[in-house]
Amino acid sequence: MKSLSLMCCVFALAGVTALAGCASAPWSAADMEPGTPRDVVINRLGPPTRVVALPASGQQRLQYSLQPFGQQAVMIDLDASGKVVRSRQVLTATEFNRIQAGQWTRADVEREFGPPALVDRVVSWDGPIMTYRWSDGSDMFYWVYLDPGGVVQRAHPGMELKNAPDRD
Repeated sequence: MKSLSLMCCVFALAGVTALAGCASAPWSAADMEPGTPRDVVINRLGPPTRVVALPASGQQRLQYSLQPFGQQAVMIDLDASGKVVRSRQVLTATEFNRIQAGQWTRADVEREFGPPALVDRVVSWDGPIMTYRWSDGSDMFYWVYLDPGGVVQRAHPGMELKNAPDRD
């Protein structure tokens, strides 16, 4: 009986935590106005998942990712003075199509999309495979295959098995 009571408390706490997270959810960051100061962004959304330097001098990106279980990642780019230049949800087909096999590295992928939901290995591939969860109306995966040196060799979408069509 104690374990049932404890389990109910755990689920209740998880629900409250999930609801509290909605107040500063990353998907609301995609409409962050250009010119908004960095401290206002962080006050509104909380600490980012990661802060990464951008190739342009003095610029940085605040990454707000819901990986490994969520399907959104918002990138908020700041100029050298710490003001928002642009913000967008990046786990989309259009954004994933920017990945260039043979040119992008793991660092490039993580700079553009944030940390993956999973990094795995399979016998049929000699390198890590990064997995991102996303949605195009269906629950999807996007796989990025890296060679042993960390260079992207291929990338493609796939449907999560739980949503695959029934097979007879």
